[in-house]
Amino acid sequence: MKKIFISFVMLSSFVANAFAYQVLSTKEFGKDDAKNQNVIVKCTTDTGKTSDELCSLRRYVKCIGKDKKSLCSSWQPWRDLRDPSRTYSDWKSAASACCKAKGLR
Repeated sequence: MKKIFISFVMLSSFVANAFAYQVLSTKEFGKDDAKNQNVIVKCTTDTGKTSDELCSLRRYVKCIGKDKKSLCSSWQPWRDLRDPSRTYSDWKSAASACCKAKGLR
Protein backbone atom coordinates (compact mmCIF):
# COMPACT_ATOMS: atom_id res chain seq x y z
CA MET A 1 0.00 0.00 0.00
CA LYS A 2 2.84 2.36 0.84
CA LYS A 3 4.46 1.70 -2.57
CA ILE A 4 1.19 2.50 -4.34
CA PHE A 5 0.85 5.78 -2.45
CA ILE A 6 4.45 6.82 -3.22
CA SER A 7 3.93 5.94 -6.90
CA PHE A 8 0.73 8.01 -6.96
CA VAL A 9 2.50 11.03 -5.39
CA MET A 10 5.37 10.79 -7.87
CA LEU A 11 2.99 10.49 -10.82
CA SER A 12 0.89 13.41 -9.57
CA SER A 13 3.92 15.68 -9.25
CA PHE A 14 5.09 14.69 -12.73
CA VAL A 15 1.69 15.43 -14.28
CA ALA A 16 1.41 18.73 -12.39
CA ASN A 17 4.75 19.87 -13.82
CA ALA A 18 4.12 18.58 -17.34
CA PHE A 19 3.47 21.09 -20.07
CA ALA A 20 0.73 20.41 -22.56
CA TYR A 21 0.02 22.61 -25.53
CA GLN A 22 -1.76 22.17 -28.83
CA VAL A 23 0.12 22.94 -32.05
CA LEU A 24 -2.12 25.08 -34.25
CA SER A 25 0.23 25.63 -37.17
CA THR A 26 3.76 25.13 -38.41
CA LYS A 27 4.88 26.96 -41.53
CA GLU A 28 8.06 27.82 -43.36
CA PHE A 29 8.24 31.08 -45.30
CA GLY A 30 10.75 32.75 -47.55
CA LYS A 31 13.16 31.83 -50.28
CA ASP A 32 16.37 33.06 -51.87
CA ASP A 33 18.23 35.04 -49.20
CA ALA A 34 16.28 34.17 -46.02
CA LYS A 35 13.81 31.70 -44.61
CA ASN A 36 11.91 31.47 -41.36
CA GLN A 37 9.96 28.77 -39.58
CA ASN A 38 6.92 29.64 -37.47
CA VAL A 39 5.09 27.55 -34.89
CA ILE A 40 1.92 28.69 -33.13
CA VAL A 41 0.74 26.77 -30.07
CA LYS A 42 -2.32 27.10 -27.89
CA CYS A 43 -1.66 26.68 -24.16
CA THR A 44 -3.75 24.58 -21.80
CA THR A 45 -5.01 25.28 -18.29
CA ASP A 46 -4.08 23.32 -15.16
CA THR A 47 -7.23 21.27 -15.60
CA GLY A 48 -6.19 20.28 -19.14
CA LYS A 49 -8.69 22.46 -20.99
CA THR A 50 -7.57 24.43 -24.03
CA SER A 51 -6.96 28.10 -23.33
CA ASP A 52 -7.39 31.03 -25.71
CA GLU A 53 -3.77 32.05 -25.05
CA LEU A 54 -1.41 31.59 -28.01
CA CYS A 55 2.36 31.47 -28.23
CA SER A 56 4.09 32.39 -31.49
CA LEU A 57 7.59 30.99 -32.03
CA ARG A 58 10.00 31.68 -34.87
CA ARG A 59 13.52 30.99 -36.11
CA TYR A 60 15.49 32.30 -39.10
CA VAL A 61 18.19 31.21 -41.49
CA LYS A 62 20.19 33.34 -43.96
CA CYS A 63 20.95 31.96 -47.41
CA ILE A 64 23.26 32.87 -50.29
CA GLY A 65 22.27 31.91 -53.81
CA LYS A 66 18.98 31.06 -55.43
CA ASP A 67 16.63 28.12 -55.66
CA LYS A 68 17.97 24.65 -54.90
CA LYS A 69 21.61 25.70 -55.18
CA SER A 70 21.46 28.20 -52.34
CA LEU A 71 23.79 27.76 -49.37
CA CYS A 72 22.20 28.45 -46.02
CA SER A 73 23.83 29.06 -42.67
CA SER A 74 22.53 27.09 -39.72
CA TRP A 75 19.17 27.95 -38.25
CA GLN A 76 19.16 30.61 -35.56
CA PRO A 77 17.73 29.60 -32.16
CA TRP A 78 13.97 29.60 -31.63
CA ARG A 79 12.51 32.82 -30.22
CA ASP A 80 9.25 33.56 -28.46
CA LEU A 81 7.80 36.58 -30.29
CA ARG A 82 6.56 37.97 -26.96
CA ASP A 83 10.18 38.30 -25.82
CA PRO A 84 12.56 37.94 -28.81
CA SER A 85 15.64 38.53 -26.65
CA ARG A 86 15.29 35.02 -25.14
CA THR A 87 16.39 32.08 -27.28
CA TYR A 88 15.62 28.36 -27.08
CA SER A 89 17.27 25.29 -28.55
CA ASP A 90 13.97 23.81 -29.78
CA TRP A 91 10.40 24.99 -30.28
CA LYS A 92 9.03 22.71 -27.56
CA SER A 93 11.11 24.36 -24.83
CA ALA A 94 10.10 27.79 -26.20
CA ALA A 95 6.42 26.77 -26.10
CA SER A 96 6.73 25.48 -22.56
CA ALA A 97 8.43 28.69 -21.35
CA CYS A 98 5.84 30.87 -23.08
CA CYS A 99 2.86 29.00 -21.66
CA LYS A 100 4.45 28.87 -18.20
CA ALA A 101 5.02 32.66 -18.27
CA LYS A 102 1.28 33.07 -18.91
CA GLY A 103 0.45 30.87 -15.92
CA LEU A 104 -0.59 27.99 -18.16
CA ARG A 105 1.01 24.79 -19.39
